[in-house]
Amino acid sequence: MVELTAATRPSDGVYAQLVDEDLFRFLLGIEVQKAERLRYVVSVMYVDVESHASALKAANMLAGGLRAVDAVAVSEESAVALLLVDAGASDLLGIVRRLQSTWLQSVAWSAGAACYPQTARSAEDLVAQAWEMMARAKHDGGWRLYGAEES
Repeated sequence: MVELTAATRPSDGVYAQLVDEDLFRFLLGIEVQKAERLRYVVSVMYVDVESHASALKAANMLAGGLRAVDAVAVSEESAVALLLVDAGASDLLGIVRRLQSTWLQSVAWSAGAACYPQTARSAEDLVAQAWEMMARAKHDGGWRLYGAEES
């Protein structure tokens, strides 16, 4: 688990947990199963930043801007993965705007997102769709969020 440092930790409140990529995928699978049973939404957002060092720093900072029910991980490809519980497609732009105004000001970024069950039918679909949208955003010049289309 990546540890929050005093320089990036919010001074008050509870914030998202930083986890490794394997635990992130495990939590995502459980959350999608719960969402199916209890009928709520789950979103995944990938945020591409300049380098692995930037991704670690961004993950620490982004965790401070998310709720305790959310999770943050850094992928092997240096993208920051966000698990956003009970956040639907209509919430994602607001989340990115809030994170950009507080945490993503100092680094170039591109983001992609998908939402269960609005755009994806499984945890694997969420990851694939969010990754594809992030790649498109990066290809189109960055500094933007693309969301998967409803299926």
